[in-house]
Amino acid sequence: MEVLINWINDNSDLITHYVLQGILAIVILLIGLKIAKFFSNLTEKSFAKRKIDKAVAGFISNIVYALVFAATVLMALSQVGIETTSFVAILGAAGLAVGLALQGSLSNFASGVLIIILRPFKSGDYIEAGGKAGSVERIEIFATELRTPDNKVIIMPNSAIMGGAIVNYSRQKTRRIDLVIGVSYDADLRQAKEVLKGVLDNESRLLKDPAYTVAVSELADSSVNFVVRPWVNTTDYWPTYFALVENIKIALDEANITIPYPQMDVHLHKD
Repeated sequence: MEVLINWINDNSDLITHYVLQGILAIVILLIGLKIAKFFSNLTEKSFAKRKIDKAVAGFISNIVYALVFAATVLMALSQVGIETTSFVAILGAAGLAVGLALQGSLSNFASGVLIIILRPFKSGDYIEAGGKAGSVERIEIFATELRTPDNKVIIMPNSAIMGGAIVNYSRQKTRRIDLVIGVSYDADLRQAKEVLKGVLDNESRLLKDPAYTVAVSELADSSVNFVVRPWVNTTDYWPTYFALVENIKIALDEANITIPYPQMDVHLHKD
């Protein structure tokens, strides 16, 4: 114990120096974190004022935060006497090993860059990708945030999105509703077709151009199937879809045209 006290007394100036340097490094780190957050928010707000896509703004702001934070760490290390030049070289050498170990994360980052460059979707678009569907909320450095119609949040790795097909339901202004309506073989097909057309003619949200299609598509096992294919504005797709299904059922019932259940005829033969 006495030896330790003597060593502290002999090196008090050096200890004080390193303690002060350490405290200053911590202060630099804390201030740097606030500055990184400030510039990240500033970037996002400036992009919003210029009406740049919110998803792109979020991606760029994350990169700004990461760069400022990295610079802050280097400044803090320099303050405690660590040679940053050699430290950067060590980081570069270690980066290769870390990169091999984190191939998935690097793939997500590269995919995020491709999303920003290629712009297959933007914030607010309803997409289907990687087996999931939802509205795009944000594009982060490594992942994209989707929100489902029932208000669940899905965090999808960017590589999962760019690694397969992307279906963007919001890019085009119009969409076609595809319905298959089956009627009984005993029904009058001309009458059934007129009933279906009447329902479509009474739906104000349908577009006149392109015109809708009502046609017999299949003589199925239990029914004669009609395809009903009207066009609507993308924003009206689901309300119109639900209304048509309901109104078609009501109209067919009123015309005494049945929609048959799946059925099978069984023939018995006696010897």
